[in-house]
Amino acid sequence: MSPAAGDRTARGGPLLVACALRIEQMALRSAGRGSPHGTDAHGDAHGGAYTLLRTGMGPCAAERSVLAALDGPGMDRAALLATGFCAGLVPGMSPGDLVVAEETRDPRGTVRCTGTGLLAEALARAVPGRTVHIGPLTGSDHVVRGRERAQLRATGAVAVDMESAATLRAAVGGRDRPVAAVRVIVDAPEHELVRIGTVRGGISAFRVLRAVLPAFYEWHRSSLLPRR
Repeated sequence: MSPAAGDRTARGGPLLVACALRIEQMALRSAGRGSPHGTDAHGDAHGGAYTLLRTGMGPCAAERSVLAALDGPGMDRAALLATGFCAGLVPGMSPGDLVVAEETRDPRGTVRCTGTGLLAEALARAVPGRTVHIGPLTGSDHVVRGRERAQLRATGAVAVDMESAATLRAAVGGRDRPVAAVRVIVDAPEHELVRIGTVRGGISAFRVLRAVLPAFYEWHRSSLLPRR
């Protein structure tokens, strides 16, 4: 790491990547190198480094885990990116498509995301051929199916998951830090998932999630630059 990069990291803080499920953790961990434990420090050939946090499923677990992680040494200025799988709400979406949140929202409030456009462009380079959707990402405390999917779409949201809104809300509480959410669609209006366990079949969403880390690093590096 160059002295300039070291100065920016010291000023801006490290990158914390949060996911909920073991299968999501496996995909992200297999893209780099790290220890086989729940909260890992990783680096890889792309020159990036991050800490991977598996929060557990649901908004309450996500909030608790993120608050505890950000209370650790050196994490007061950490950038946070929530990731993993999600359900798409827009007709025509397909498993393996990517969602970049402009904001996350749930009944407890809305959090605006940082660097959405740059992150979407970086993802298009990291995973060429995959569609990248940009828009609001809404939160739920349960798996959304059928009619409820259409109801959420009517609010303007493009996708739904159970942890991103709680993760980002916990991260920004009382802090000015870069936050973002990137999700890979595994469940779409024309491709409704019967049960989350079917994710384990080596489907396209898993492979896409393995490929996104270079884009996360690019987003993090941009967040370390002085703000104008």
